[in-house]
Amino acid sequence: AEGLPEVTNDSVCPVDAKEELFEECESIWKQLEECQSKLMLLGTETLLNSDAKLSLLGMQTKALTAECNQWQKRSLEIISTNPDVLLALGKEELEKVKSDLEMVLSTVKSKNKQLEDDLKREQQWHEEQEQILDALNRIEEETKTKVEPLSNKRTFHALQNKVLKLKIYKEEILSALGEFLEDHFPLPKEGGSTKKKKDSSENPAVELITLHEILEILINKLISTPHEPYVTINDSFWPPYIELLLRYGIALRHPEDPNRMRLEAFHM
Repeated sequence: AEGLPEVTNDSVCPVDAKEELFEECESIWKQLEECQSKLMLLGTETLLNSDAKLSLLGMQTKALTAECNQWQKRSLEIISTNPDVLLALGKEELEKVKSDLEMVLSTVKSKNKQLEDDLKREQQWHEEQEQILDALNRIEEETKTKVEPLSNKRTFHALQNKVLKLKIYKEEILSALGEFLEDHFPLPKEGGSTKKKKDSSENPAVELITLHEILEILINKLISTPHEPYVTINDSFWPPYIELLLRYGIALRHPEDPNRMRLEAFHM
């Protein structure tokens, strides 16, 4: 480890210090064995009755409690007071700590290196994705500028064709309607004239209009002024035609003025 102090390799304990340490350890071990044997003997004793057993257990509890308190109050004792032994043990402990710290440092460096490599790859991938996104956005804008005018032109031409077809269809329908009405609903003829005769003392006769013309007037009025679709009935409207339109629900009279009528709004 770079930040750790150097520990000398000369950590060999002198022979006398080692022997002294071994002797102290053997003495402590013998004391532990004696305590263990005493505890085994206490555990094998038989009691005559339950009261004596209970009393003995109580005494043992008190003894163990007192011993526990004594151990808690007791300060830590040094195994050996020999400075050579303590120096050797300290060097050995420092070597272990140094080795552990070097291992941790190596692991952290390796992990940091791996994280740096991962970060570089992620940044490169992010840059590539941004470049791809910019390219796609440019392509989309270019496609819109090319496709929208073409699409608008095609839509406009398609609408023009539909309007033209509708106009042609309308003309065909009106022409067929006019032929049908002319064949089946002709104007009345009085003395070979299409004039409505009146008394010779009155004004000249009013010219009647065809059923086709009446329908055109009603249709144009409904389309041009849908809020006011009523048409005033004048002398040029032949009464039988008016009754025909009203009877079959093609036209409706004004609810307040019987001299006005309108076309039924079939398109509503």
